[in-house]
Amino acid sequence: AARTKPAEVERADSGIGQTSARKWRSRAAETLSSLQAWEAHRPCTDCGERDLPVETDVQNCNQRRADLCEKCRKRRTERKESVLEFVNTEASYGEDLRIIKEEFYLPMQAAGLLSQEQLLGIFSNIQELIDLNENFLEILQEEIDQAFDQGDDDLMTVCIGEIFLEFVNMLPAFQTYCLQQSSSVNMLNALEKEKELLRIFLDVSQNDNTALRRMNLRSFLMAPLQRVTKYPLLLSRIIKATTEYHPDHGSLREAKSRIESHLEHINMKTKQEGNTWTLRSFRQDSKKKREVINIEMRETALKTVGWLREETRFVMEGALQLAQPPDGQWVKKGSKTLKFQNMQVLLLVNMKRVSESSLELAEPGPVKDAVLVLIRDKNNGKFHLLREPLRLSNCIVSTDPDCDDTFELIEIRREAFVFRDSDRARTHHWFRQIRRYSRELGSWKKRRNALPNIMISTPHTRP
Repeated sequence: AARTKPAEVERADSGIGQTSARKWRSRAAETLSSLQAWEAHRPCTDCGERDLPVETDVQNCNQRRADLCEKCRKRRTERKESVLEFVNTEASYGEDLRIIKEEFYLPMQAAGLLSQEQLLGIFSNIQELIDLNENFLEILQEEIDQAFDQGDDDLMTVCIGEIFLEFVNMLPAFQTYCLQQSSSVNMLNALEKEKELLRIFLDVSQNDNTALRRMNLRSFLMAPLQRVTKYPLLLSRIIKATTEYHPDHGSLREAKSRIESHLEHINMKTKQEGNTWTLRSFRQDSKKKREVINIEMRETALKTVGWLREETRFVMEGALQLAQPPDGQWVKKGSKTLKFQNMQVLLLVNMKRVSESSLELAEPGPVKDAVLVLIRDKNNGKFHLLREPLRLSNCIVSTDPDCDDTFELIEIRREAFVFRDSDRARTHHWFRQIRRYSRELGSWKKRRNALPNIMISTPHTRP
């Protein structure tokens, strides 16, 4: 018989035999089980935990929103709601400001019910607040719209903290308005009793003008006060729903600290002027929960360095102890031989803007300049500078293992300073931050391969 060619042989089985087939099916089942097990324990993209629910349906798995655990899904939802609440309430506040101007200020001015001086006394800097609100709201809405256009339904790319810090000049405007609130209300009460036409206008407006929602002028004049005291609460809600790995987390905390500091400053100024009125909605226990940032010191520092407020970042600030060693032998004798004095120190960084129209700063810089501002403790109600600011581009910062509770800052060809904090860990933190900007900005390291002892000619240099 002729031999049959292999191509002509027709097989009825799979070609692998029954035993091999069972083994293959067993391995396939094991592989599927392993994939399901990995799917069940894959890390969450937000928190890194491995407690994700098992998705048995492939289609549902593909359509599932990111690789998030249930906790982070809920957190993203809460964050989105908090961000939208912030923007929506800012829009409502802007509508109240518009009503103050268009339904009260302009009609009263056109009818000649009050003089320009009286109008200014009642409405204060309401136009400045309107302009700030419009610009702030425009940027917020653009960020929201852009996020939705890019498919970011959770609004994770919206950074409220960064935007708030760019519009931090709102806070002095709120301060001006709040400090005049008491005198504004008193003036309105007196004029309403004195001028019958004014009283009739206000009554008719409240009862017949549907845009006012049956609210009187005094209620609308409280809108800026209510808004500025609500910022900390709104920011706290966003912070609570924002993971610490989010790029806006630090900016949110700084924004909250800024607004709380201004609220405290307003309360202090109000009491100094003898007014019984204060920002009642501001939490009384805030001093216990945060480090108080003194607004007057910041204003003093800004005036001293002459930088633009929107280009300035306060990296660190607080009380430090300072000493000026008479020679370089203090390390051998120990820091106990030094005479320290209490000082308020602010580390300021001048950040270069990407462009004149852009609100975002390049990350992590570039940094144009960095200084240390040394301020004496308050005397006779005013702050005084110890000396001109120390420019870190002309300073060298070092520490010694034998004196790990202090660090030394040497201003090239000039003076040497020794700093320490009451808390050793915070002393180290100050040292790292100051050294970072000194190294980043210092030009001496480029000329002498980072050997500062060659460049320094000062009697305070260590031997």
